[in-house]
Amino acid sequence: MSTTTSTVNGGISFWYARSGLPAPREPLPGDATADVCIVGGGYTGLWTAYYLKKAVPFLNITVLEASFCGYGASGRNGGWLYNGIAGRDRYAKLHGHEAAVRLQQAMNDSVGEVIAVAADEGIEADVHRGGVLEVARSPAQRARLTAYHSVEVAFGEHDRVLLGARETAERIRVAGAVAATWTPHGARLDPAKLVKGLAAAVEALGVTIHESTPVTEIRPQHAVTPYGTVRAPYVLRCTEGFTAGIKGQRRTWLPMNSSMIVTEPLPPSVWEAIGWDGRETLGDLAHAYVYAQRTADDRIAIGGRGVPYRYGSRTDNDGRTQPETVAALRDVLVRFFPTLAGTRIEHAWSGVLGVPRDWCATVTLDRSTGLGWAGGYVGSGVTTANLAARTLRDLIQQDSGQGGATELTSLPWVGHRVRKWEPEPLRWLGVQAMYAAYRGADHRESTAHSTETDRMARLADRVSGR
Repeated sequence: MSTTTSTVNGGISFWYARSGLPAPREPLPGDATADVCIVGGGYTGLWTAYYLKKAVPFLNITVLEASFCGYGASGRNGGWLYNGIAGRDRYAKLHGHEAAVRLQQAMNDSVGEVIAVAADEGIEADVHRGGVLEVARSPAQRARLTAYHSVEVAFGEHDRVLLGARETAERIRVAGAVAATWTPHGARLDPAKLVKGLAAAVEALGVTIHESTPVTEIRPQHAVTPYGTVRAPYVLRCTEGFTAGIKGQRRTWLPMNSSMIVTEPLPPSVWEAIGWDGRETLGDLAHAYVYAQRTADDRIAIGGRGVPYRYGSRTDNDGRTQPETVAALRDVLVRFFPTLAGTRIEHAWSGVLGVPRDWCATVTLDRSTGLGWAGGYVGSGVTTANLAARTLRDLIQQDSGQGGATELTSLPWVGHRVRKWEPEPLRWLGVQAMYAAYRGADHRESTAHSTETDRMARLADRVSGR
């Protein structure tokens, strides 16, 4: 296997390079009205439109998307459909352990919900429910993994399994892995296929989608674009990592950058050496952690933070990734699987995800204004967006008198608010320092024999609010 062929860089993502970009939809032709206007054509916006239209078929729902549906994180992520949710431990402190357990159970159930709806709608997204395997590769990581496993069990995951080095290798032979934890609440998928199929399903229900229509301002009953304004009793902001581009939202959520690479297809001999027959999604317990999957066509797609943040909350240009990030991810790949040292990296890309100041995912409907929003998923949005969308559906039905309180509307993340991020240059300096501390901590832990988490990583956790 050769490394001489150049790597495709950007072009949105490998997922789109493989399956093709969707046919463009028409932009907003002028001023319009709707019952519900959804800003953002990613997972959150499309799932919300889907569930609202299913619940109340006569609703006039309009989705406004700045580029095309799935242009953002929904079409660029690592394809992890799993049960992690940002902020659960904080919600346990604020609302009690049992409230957080209910939130976790809702996330567990959401994995199956996405799979079931995809099947019902005929969306072929290369879904394989092999669970999630997270490995430890140093004594400090093993100590964190053991503690993490115990916490997850305490939050109701009694089907989670703790594995030693030999049992881990029987699943996936990751070099240096000393332990792992596995949960069945996870699946691998092709994120672009899912979002394209979901957009088609939403349109088939009668929802109007306008693409190439950036929303510049959201105010009560108004979504303002260069081509006209959509007026609606409910306007929902579902823009995740692109939220900073809307007037007045620059410091609401920080657009954190995450990058990925994917190998050429790997032959059977390599898979015999690696294992990975269960096609679990794969992560680790490093501070600057990685995430990976074995794709449907037998490649390895692996990602990490790369250059984590661009000054002024800027976002990337169609997924183009810095060469040093590509090299760093390749190094991680080879550290995990040394037999891949000569493997060609076929594609690299980046995308942004939304990070609130307290790292807590939220879903909210302001009943006094009709404005709603969901996001801040901090990298776990493939599943969380589905739960958020069903929650927004219930909140709107409750507010409009078409339904009452539900189990979802009582979850502890509903209505959670947090202070804004610091202004520049403090925001940029803080994020750069945080990830420098994490990378340094990972390096020191990899060469140490201590089971203690590096003190600089603990300090970074406190300062960042994680």
